[in-house]
Amino acid sequence: MSVRLDEVNKRIIHALMDDARNTSAPMIAEEVGVSPATIRNRINQLEDAGIISGYHANVDFDAADGMLTTLYVATAPVEERARLAQQSRTIAGVVNVREFVAGRENLHVLAVGDDVDAINDVGRELAALGLEIDDEKMLRTDQFQSYQPFGPAETHQQFSDYVSLTGGNEVVELTVDDDAPIAGMTLERAGAEDVLEDGVLVVSIERDDAVLTPTGESEIRAGDILTVLSRGEFTDSTLDAFETDHR
Repeated sequence: MSVRLDEVNKRIIHALMDDARNTSAPMIAEEVGVSPATIRNRINQLEDAGIISGYHANVDFDAADGMLTTLYVATAPVEERARLAQQSRTIAGVVNVREFVAGRENLHVLAVGDDVDAINDVGRELAALGLEIDDEKMLRTDQFQSYQPFGPAETHQQFSDYVSLTGGNEVVELTVDDDAPIAGMTLERAGAEDVLEDGVLVVSIERDDAVLTPTGESEIRAGDILTVLSRGEFTDSTLDAFETDHR
């Protein structure tokens, strides 16, 4: 069954990717301007066509039970890649397998275990299948968001632009999350309480189609689009002020 991704279908996909559990057909219908019955029919069509293939809970296993999550980067012979991907999914502890169209590192296997021994058992079973393990990485966080081009025109990406300047300085344009530490703070307070790291400067604030020149008394609000200069490389800790804490 072939389904065309018109504007309504794109908005449905965007809404379900954002929060499938708490998004109903009437909610999408109100936003898009069609009936709930139309939305339900469209969702069924998208599912039947395999465009929407499932709905999954994103689980933080470390927060849930102190478990370890490891990504195995492996290489499978191209002609055996699909078979080895299916076999990898049957290994106890494997929660996700991704195939890539490449000659090397074409299989990524995500595994969860109670301890290092359990994770190593997964690695040994993958090798026994005939996979060549190229790399092994301990996963810290795994964050998902909806595909922004399918959303409303006013939707912005969290990290929308980046420029590296001479002298090691960097400039980014980003959107302040609802629960970000800096939301509701003045820039003066954010600096005094070390929410903003030394060497980080907010250059401009875009709010409600207006561009504001920041001062120490400027209050940062959720949804503000900020142009931020860092006198050095942007790191995870630098960005923590503007983002919801997912850890």
